Amino acid sequence: MADFHQNGVISTLHNLSNRSLDEIEQELREYSKDAPIELILPSLYSELEGAALKNIVSCLSNVKYLNHITIGLDKADKSEFIKAKKFFSNLNQPHSVIWNDSPKMKKLDSDFKKLGIAPNQSGKGKNVWYCMGYTYSRNEAGSVALHDCDITTYNRELLARLVYPVSNPHFNYEFCKGYYPRIREGTLSGRVTRLLVTPLLKTFKKVLGHRDYIEFIDVFRYPLAGEFSFKSRLLKEIRIPCDWGLEIGLLSEMQRNQAYNRICQVDIADTYDHKHQVLSENNTSKGLSKMSIDITKTLIRKLAAQGDTFTYNTLRTLKATYYRTALDLLEIYHNDAKINGLELNINEEEIAIELFSNNIIIAGQEFLDNPNQNPLITNWNRVETAMPEIKTRFLDIVESDSKI
Repeated sequence: MADFHQNGVISTLHNLSNRSLDEIEQELREYSKDAPIELILPSLYSELEGAALKNIVSCLSNVKYLNHITIGLDKADKSEFIKAKKFFSNLNQPHSVIWNDSPKMKKLDSDFKKLGIAPNQSGKGKNVWYCMGYTYSRNEAGSVALHDCDITTYNRELLARLVYPVSNPHFNYEFCKGYYPRIREGTLSGRVTRLLVTPLLKTFKKVLGHRDYIEFIDVFRYPLAGEFSFKSRLLKEIRIPCDWGLEIGLLSEMQRNQAYNRICQVDIADTYDHKHQVLSENNTSKGLSKMSIDITKTLIRKLAAQGDTFTYNTLRTLKATYYRTALDLLEIYHNDAKINGLELNINEEEIAIELFSNNIIIAGQEFLDNPNQNPLITNWNRVETAMPEIKTRFLDIVESDSKI
């Protein structure tokens, strides 16, 4: 049974009736005539070899309302870039492949570093940032959607429902976040959201008291979802982290810059699955371990920027409170799984909780050791001020690389 509950400061748009996909896409085709709809796909070359991206491209080839698709290609040499161009040629829409490792893109990145406006590390955040900059440079989009390239349950309805709230001219939303249940092969998934983000937000409330920022993040049903859409005017304003804190950092930007009645979340899928990260218990630079550290640092840094003080004693309190809160939630998750006939490995869940609790200290200590670190990438408004010719130069680079 679909619910229609509104339980926070933003709008929640549900899937109440399984409305016909053809109807939604027909409306989007009409809306796109006045305000073109575009899509951003941040991709690793390795994802071209998996079944997920093949299915995504196959589904997208039948979408009629997209004006343009921008693909950001990471970790590819020249021969792999040529293969990628052929791979994406199956798309029926106009599209561009940004070869992030091309000599000209590396030169652009070097010039950005000289100006002090370059991303400080590679990764999904940097890829998304360049894709946003290219879409901004093209200056054609009315609304933009973005989703990952490892979604194994992808279909056209996911994209249509994701982009609809910011494309319908009768709605006033500027930003939309997707959400969905995380069920995989008869088990509960979404470990980082269930076992880290949710109990950590509750922990901050207990330790620090009410904070508008925490209440805002907590209202999102799946805050780590990599699927979101927004009005194109935000392209030049958004500042995002370049690490695993991308999704939380993006929500932080929305909380800081947008009115709550301009933000929504939408149910985009009945089932959702993607490539899973390993827990990486013995290596904090990989997998869910690194992800948990980056996310925790993002939250701590944002709270500190709003006036909260963190000390080592604060971190110890956060760790102890989080651990108890996470274990209490684990019992609820177990009961929820049981009544629905799903599996939940309590031992594996508690191992993850223990890892995340230790990583709270690591993340906090990294913040205390380097409180002035700025993980946010410069927005494109500042980039254009520092390099007035950036739009023309960026378009020329992508066009030149496409002829290889």
